[in-house]
Amino acid sequence: MLYQLHEMQRAFLTPFAAFTDAGSQLFSSPYSPLAYTPISRQMAAGYELMTRIGKEYQKPAWNLPSTQIAGKSVRVIEAVALDKPFCRLVHFQRDVRLAGKNDPKVLLVAPLSGHHATLLRDTVRALLPHHDVYVTDWVDARMVPLAAGPFHLNDYVRYVQDFIRHLGPDVHVISVCQPTVPVLAAVSLMASANDPCQPRSMVMMGGPIDPRQSPTQVNRLATTKPYSWFENQVIHPVPPRYPGAGRRVYPGFLQHAGFMAMNPDRHMKSHYDFYLDLLRGDDSDAEAHRRFYDEYNAVLDMPAEFYLDTIRMVVPGLLAAQRHVGSGRQASAPGRHQGRRPVHHRRRTGRHFRPGPDACRHQAVQEHPGRPQVALHRPELRPLRHFLGPPVARNDLP
Repeated sequence: MLYQLHEMQRAFLTPFAAFTDAGSQLFSSPYSPLAYTPISRQMAAGYELMTRIGKEYQKPAWNLPSTQIAGKSVRVIEAVALDKPFCRLVHFQRDVRLAGKNDPKVLLVAPLSGHHATLLRDTVRALLPHHDVYVTDWVDARMVPLAAGPFHLNDYVRYVQDFIRHLGPDVHVISVCQPTVPVLAAVSLMASANDPCQPRSMVMMGGPIDPRQSPTQVNRLATTKPYSWFENQVIHPVPPRYPGAGRRVYPGFLQHAGFMAMNPDRHMKSHYDFYLDLLRGDDSDAEAHRRFYDEYNAVLDMPAEFYLDTIRMVVPGLLAAQRHVGSGRQASAPGRHQGRRPVHHRRRTGRHFRPGPDACRHQAVQEHPGRPQVALHRPELRPLRHFLGPPVARNDLP
């Protein structure tokens, strides 16, 4: 019901946002006589502020048409390397005539936590000059038909494994924030199975491996509320007008409300400063505000199954507490497997046989004919701390 009420509010605000946008243009366009009235700046600033508060934000574009390699501008083309119901593997193809043919291949795993993968635009921009970059671009759950089935935490893990196998054994995996835990599980399972397509290195940036060590408001909420509270209060079906009608999701508008509620004073001050910048004619600061909130306010719905699995197993630190992961018949002992070194330290592997990408893709097709489930209560499994090993050396990174 809450999602339907939100859609009614959007239907009401859409013409209002269009009206205020037209008013802003009317009082700011050099071709409008109203732009030269004494109160034109105040009117234009007020109208634009109301427009930005009331409008619906769409997924931003990557806007990475080129990169700089050896001082030359190189064209970049955004292409879909692998298309799955809940995620697209996006490849940023550089001009092969100018890009390094032996540049490291990097899989950048973006968070599935409310915002779009474009939030990592600057990270991709920084990697492009010296890396062949692939990014997980998660699909808004309300756009995924019910026929695609549910999407659990174990499906996330399997998606990461499929992407790694698709890219071959020379890929370097970087996970940012939320995906560090499922990426750790995915690579651990591959290591425990002695998978020939294990990545050369794995970098985990700012992720909640054990959220208990640095609890936030989200952690405290997850540990003080029962599981049923989240299932009953924040999970809602997608309205009929979307392709995923009837799918249970954690709606993006609720996630956005939670983001704003964590720092309401800061957001209010930012919008007030934006209004003052418009009055002063400070276009650079005003444009910086637009860019930030165009990204921040664009949110996506999260599959209910994945969100509830995260609340139940990841946020309270259960994975770290259990210190083991498994998948169906395949158990993970994420340390040294059959004489191999930890995955963190697989950069220099000239002595080891490393199959080509075709072998990895073949294995991705043959493995797991069913849908394995993540098993988190296997006492015979070794702890995750054995997998973490010593710190990664600088020259071990791509």
